[in-house]
Amino acid sequence: MTARDRLIVGLDVPNLQEAEKVVGALGDDILYYKIGYQLAFAGGLEFARDLAASGKKIFLDMKLLDIDNTVASGVENIVKMGMSMLTLHAYPKAMKAAVEAAKGSDLCLLGVTVLTSMDEEDLIAAGYEYDPHTLVLRRAEQAHLAGMGGIVCSAEESAAVRKIIGPDMALVTPGIRPDGSDKGDQKRVMTPAAAIKAGSSHLVVARPIVKAGDPKEAARAILAEIDAAI
Repeated sequence: MTARDRLIVGLDVPNLQEAEKVVGALGDDILYYKIGYQLAFAGGLEFARDLAASGKKIFLDMKLLDIDNTVASGVENIVKMGMSMLTLHAYPKAMKAAVEAAKGSDLCLLGVTVLTSMDEEDLIAAGYEYDPHTLVLRRAEQAHLAGMGGIVCSAEESAAVRKIIGPDMALVTPGIRPDGSDKGDQKRVMTPAAAIKAGSSHLVVARPIVKAGDPKEAARAILAEIDAAI
């Protein structure tokens, strides 16, 4: 894969006008976009269809989790939308239902392990027995056994996760921050080059690009850093 195949720009903006502005500014430099809750609930799902129809790849970050039938039904419709990636929380039953529903399609299902905004104190408060690293590895193994297409985790865990899931599964890492960038609400972050060298296959970058004075220049700098790392 080239750097262009690996960089996913997160359209974490409040409305379609801003999303269209970012996509227009980035032009052909960017192939992959992530659409999450914020934009999805502001007309972003139709926008995702339109982008996919225009040749862009879309990572739909919905983090699904529900009863088996509901997860499966949702995945079936997302397949019809032409999406390239979809997240769901890495719970074994949900993953099994999603894999069955997506069978025969090109949709890459990604298991979300532990959010990059969470640390050990957050997990304890949520009732988990494990520290982030241990829980990420446990869920990575479960996702691999379920036949998922990939994993979402912090780049801090990429090297350890890659040993568990092997060379073929996608390893998508948010919380990517170029040197000197503000961490924002992320607690487990890494630079683009370090993440690639650790085993990440795809990097999700939002604020350092979409909030930059010149988004195209910011994106090209990250693409160059990824290129140098691969």
